[in-house]
Amino acid sequence: MTAWTGEDRRTAPVVIRKANGIGYPHENPHDRDTVGVLWARRPLRQGAGRPRYGHVHPQRQRRAMHRLLCQICAMPAYEDEHGTLFLLEDHRNVPGWPEDEVTAHPPLCLRCAAMSPRWCPHLRRTGAVAVQVKHPDIDGVHGLRYQPDGPLAVPDKPVTVPYDDPAVPWVLAAHLTRVLRGCTVVEPEEFAARFTP
Repeated sequence: MTAWTGEDRRTAPVVIRKANGIGYPHENPHDRDTVGVLWARRPLRQGAGRPRYGHVHPQRQRRAMHRLLCQICAMPAYEDEHGTLFLLEDHRNVPGWPEDEVTAHPPLCLRCAAMSPRWCPHLRRTGAVAVQVKHPDIDGVHGLRYQPDGPLAVPDKPVTVPYDDPAVPWVLAAHLTRVLRGCTVVEPEEFAARFTP
C-alpha cells in the first residue's frame, strides 16, 4: 500500500455540498465509499517512480483493510482460530490494550509479519507486537477534516472518526479504520515458535 512518486496526488478542489459536507465539483463513482464518505484522489500507478515509504496510497490501503489483505504483499492476511494477524505499536503498558484499539494498519501474512519489523524504520523505533484479532470490525476513516468558511471548504486538522460520527461528511478520507476486539497478544518468543513461515 506504499505510495510511489509517480502517484502524486491529483489536485481536485474540495467544495461544500448543498447536502452538508464536502465533495468534489465533478465526482465520479469511485470518489465515495459505500457509506458515502469522500476519499482522497490518487492515480493508480504502482511501481511508477520510487516508493515513498511512510506514505500510504489511499485506495490500496482501503482495499487491503476492507478485504483483510496483507498490507505489504496484498495476499490474504494470516488467520486461524485465534483471529487475524495484526502488527501494532507496542502499548502493552496501557491497561486494557489492545482491546478496542482503532487502527488504520491492515493485517499481515506470516512472511511479511516476520520481516516487517526489520524493514520498517518506524517499527524499529517504536517496537511492535503481534496481535491476533477475532473481530476486526470496520469502524470509520482517518483523514483531513474540513470546515465551512463562507462558501468555501477549508482544511482543519487530521482526524479519526467512526462512520456514525456527525463529522464524517466533512472528512476527506485517506485510511479505512477497524476497531479490534477479541484480541490475543502474541509474545515475541511465541511468535517465532508459532508463526515461522
